Amino acid sequence: MKPLIHMLRYARGMGRYYIGVSISSVVVALTGIAVPFVISRATSLMVEVVEGGNVGIEQAIFLALVLLALDVTNTMVRNLGGYWGDVMATRLKQQLSTRYYHHLLGLPQSYFDGELTGTIINRLNRAITETTNFLNMFANNFFQMLLTTGITIGIVLVYSLELAAMVVIMYPLFMWLTALTSKKWQTFQNRKNHKTDMASGRFAEVIAQIKVVKSYVRESLEYRHFAKRYRKTIAITRKQSRYWHSMDIVRGVVLSVIFFMIFAYIFVQTTERRFSIGDMVLLITLINNLRMPLFNMSFIVDNFQKALAGSRDFVGVMTLRPAIEDVPHAPELVVSRGAVEFRNVSFRYASAMQKPVLTDISFTLRPGEHVALVSESGGGKTTLTNLLMRLYQPDSGEIMIDDVAIDVVQQKSLRRHIATVFQEPALFSGTIRENIAYGADEPTDEQVIAAAKAANAHDFISELDKGYDTQIGERGLKLSGGQKQRIAIARAVLKDAPILILDEATSNLDSKSEHLVQQALERLMKGRTTLIIAHRLSTIATVDRIVTLKHGRVDEIGTPKQLAKSGGIYANLLKLQRTAGVGIDDELARYDIAAERKH
Repeated sequence: MKPLIHMLRYARGMGRYYIGVSISSVVVALTGIAVPFVISRATSLMVEVVEGGNVGIEQAIFLALVLLALDVTNTMVRNLGGYWGDVMATRLKQQLSTRYYHHLLGLPQSYFDGELTGTIINRLNRAITETTNFLNMFANNFFQMLLTTGITIGIVLVYSLELAAMVVIMYPLFMWLTALTSKKWQTFQNRKNHKTDMASGRFAEVIAQIKVVKSYVRESLEYRHFAKRYRKTIAITRKQSRYWHSMDIVRGVVLSVIFFMIFAYIFVQTTERRFSIGDMVLLITLINNLRMPLFNMSFIVDNFQKALAGSRDFVGVMTLRPAIEDVPHAPELVVSRGAVEFRNVSFRYASAMQKPVLTDISFTLRPGEHVALVSESGGGKTTLTNLLMRLYQPDSGEIMIDDVAIDVVQQKSLRRHIATVFQEPALFSGTIRENIAYGADEPTDEQVIAAAKAANAHDFISELDKGYDTQIGERGLKLSGGQKQRIAIARAVLKDAPILILDEATSNLDSKSEHLVQQALERLMKGRTTLIIAHRLSTIATVDRIVTLKHGRVDEIGTPKQLAKSGGIYANLLKLQRTAGVGIDDELARYDIAAERKH
């Protein structure tokens, strides 16, 4: 129950809708209760007629009109309540979704590294859908059920204490039987949710990597895996449903026996003339109308259990605290020169089995200096850039920008001063203009075009039918690799940050695209402190200094000319590049370096 209550604290401003739905349900309950009285009165009139009494037709028509008025009122108010319920559910979904999304964006990179995208989305959808469904059903049924039950018991009590007792006993008995069902049902639901999350996570992953799936002809394999996961879900659902409906039969039979006893009692009392025919019709109709509230209670409990399971997932995420938080009253980072220094930085990922990725790393980037990182694949190059952006926190040591430790300033202000160009361009579905403009707050068209020109992107954009308004598809799938890379560079140009992190991508491009991208990168790096994860020796040769890493430690630091003669990692890579032979490309690939051939 606590997770559901906790979840509802994130929703505000629903009171007026909830009150509207509740009032409408009260009116529906009252009109429903009034109908048996009208029918009872009509029955009494008919008995009078049968017994030879003088009953005017006006009375019969009046009662028929009252029934019509009650029915029309019931229909109108019930639909009005349904409308308010739909509006409430929509607003609730909007509030919960935006709060969840806002919190999700603030979670550390490590959370997203450990979760599948589809799983995150599926949990959100399930939690919000199940919770809003429950609240909508609760608002539309609970007060109506409560009022109908209370008034009915009160009326029955006027006629017979014994009869009222039989009616009252149904409710605790029904709730006890339902409680017996709930705990086991919840266990089934948690298992089913886990299986569904895993299947949805893989589904989203496959769709995102559909080109790989098709190129390796693995459609059948993925289909079989997906079907297998859902067969497990179906198996759990069958057990859950079998259990729930078996218990529902038990509840139904118990209620049927109780109703039999109640109706038999009424019939006996009527034959003994303690109740009139009109009284009998009134009591039978009123008590029979309790069937629906009782079965609605079963559905409310069912929806409550689903909402409870979903709310646990929602609250589980919302109560996660960012692993990296700003210190109280943290100032904004002010970068005047752009000097970067790593001081004795060590880091390992959270897994207890993981060895340290970086140990006692120390080096500097002077203002405007271009420094290349070289190491074996998995040697910590990307980890260093993530630490600089404070996506992760070092286990020890500190990182300084202009002699200010980055862990004492606002994270957002830190990242505003760092532009990134990743090896795989990260583009969003939308237009080219929107993707370039992502690098700044509300840039003008002139600024977007200027950035595109600096990135050698303006010419190819202008040749497209819709130019800068061209839709590029999810992750830019409608563009070539070189085009995507140049748009990513244009975005970094527009950001105009003093520090640049560059994960070189030219190794995946044709010679023409590579030349255009290289030109754009040179313009982008000019005057900026740049940390480069290079994938070509020709790029490394042009930097100011090189830092080589070995076994997570700094191995060498120096200019390309110095390290070419040192006999270390860089010198060995140069030697390999000049050597032709089998296995040379594989050896270069160990260091994420692409072989370069002269044509």
